[in-house]
Amino acid sequence: MIGYLRGKVKYLAPDYVLLDVNGVGYEVVCSGAAFSRLSGVKAGEDGEVYTYLKVSEDDVTLFGFADVHEKQLFLRLTSVQGVGAKSAIAILSSMKPNEVSEAIATADSKRLSAVKGVGKKTAERIILELHGKISADELLGQENVGGRVSSLPKEADDDAVSALMGLGFTKQESARAVERAKAAGAKTAEEIIALALRGM
Repeated sequence: MIGYLRGKVKYLAPDYVLLDVNGVGYEVVCSGAAFSRLSGVKAGEDGEVYTYLKVSEDDVTLFGFADVHEKQLFLRLTSVQGVGAKSAIAILSSMKPNEVSEAIATADSKRLSAVKGVGKKTAERIILELHGKISADELLGQENVGGRVSSLPKEADDDAVSALMGLGFTKQESARAVERAKAAGAKTAEEIIALALRGM
């Protein structure tokens, strides 16, 4: 399995990027974020992508992502019945990862179905199967807080968000308050909730 590539960007096509890794050219079908990052690389300099190799009976395709978070979201999308790799990459090329997470968290099927190739039924199925599985970090599109990787378990984030929502705040408001509390040094769900409430 090819999970990561670093090399020189040789060619940018409308639907893929050619990456030269030690003399071997890899065609990578990139998400919007990954394509944007690679297109900004200066000539002769290296670019990098996190990748997923999709192998089927009649095709082998390498998909590229800007970071691990985006790759994980891609894998979640493809776990939904009826959502293939091409549909998932189309979603990530039309929307930012945190926008996808927010659409799922808020059950915004209209936003997802606006992506070319994703119909209303598919959007509703994505929400049905992934709703409730989006953490506060995913909702904000962040993997770290204050420049450091958060060591808090996902359950602590989810418990805090749920508690704040129970007090009448929206999921987005709750998620942002939780992130601010974590950045301020909160280490348990109780501390997160207490600090989040002060910052509301």
